[in-house]
Amino acid sequence: MRGASGRLLPLACLLALHAGLLQGVNITSPAPLVRGTAGKAALLSVRYSSASADKPVVKWQLKRDKPVTVVQSIGTEIIGNLRPDYRDRIRILENGSLLISPLQLADEGTYEVEVSITDDTFTGEKTINLTVDIPVSKPQVVVASSTVLELSEYVTLNCSHENGTKPSYTWLKDGRPLSNDSRLLLSPDHKVLTITRVLMADDDVYSCLVENPISQGRSVPVKLTVYRRSSLYIILSTGGIFLLVTLVTVCACWKPSKKGKRGAEAPGAAEFAEQDEEHLKHEAEAAARSAEPDRKNPVALYILKDKESPEAEEDAAPGEPRSGAEPPAPGYV
Repeated sequence: MRGASGRLLPLACLLALHAGLLQGVNITSPAPLVRGTAGKAALLSVRYSSASADKPVVKWQLKRDKPVTVVQSIGTEIIGNLRPDYRDRIRILENGSLLISPLQLADEGTYEVEVSITDDTFTGEKTINLTVDIPVSKPQVVVASSTVLELSEYVTLNCSHENGTKPSYTWLKDGRPLSNDSRLLLSPDHKVLTITRVLMADDDVYSCLVENPISQGRSVPVKLTVYRRSSLYIILSTGGIFLLVTLVTVCACWKPSKKGKRGAEAPGAAEFAEQDEEHLKHEAEAAARSAEPDRKNPVALYILKDKESPEAEEDAAPGEPRSGAEPPAPGYV
């Protein structure tokens, strides 16, 4: 008889529990994840139900390597002293919810609440995750130069912003997310965009989008201008530089033969001497022609002088020779 009654006891307990004879606290939470903003308030909301009219005992803990008790209360009345970092920032509501205001970054973590009532056999438990962030400020794209030559080695764009926790970065080209391209390299945190071997297709406007759990910001678009290289540069950059160096080396090393140079100089010297001789001859002939008008006939001068001085003939004694009858011949200038 005793053995049979021992086996029936667990079954009777299960039946009594199913029938509601053993009461427990049931806890629900409308928001298992709460995203809070530093400096503002956060409400970790729960609801419990119980058949007992007694006030519940509420205990909130922050789960770390070693759980930290945040607050304990009977109803809304806090029991004991709060930790210094929670003092004047903690409040328990009638339904067991926890209000923290103002939030600090250190408040982030996983919170566990226990609600128990004396008349109830089972204690209700619930877990809520809290994140605390600082909103991101408006970002801006920083680039060393907004103009770049085609086929340049690379150009770097940096998404910069002052405030914001846990940011994530998205790069946009003409307002659309960048497509996958082996020339587009992103830093591990996606904050820096590097375009390698710039092409004309990269000439466009770029912007960055920064987001975190509570906010987002988008930068003002920045225009990247790509200028086309000349055809000569493209030839040289694709291997023509080797041909150019070879030609310059050959031209620098080549020297003309001295024998050929002397043979080439001889005809030129003879021709120059002949031209000089002819030039001097022409100058002599021109000088002779210019002196011809100045020549005077000595006979004509003699006759003219006789006509102009008849009195000299009369005064001259007979038989005396005439002085100056034959003037000397004129000379050449």
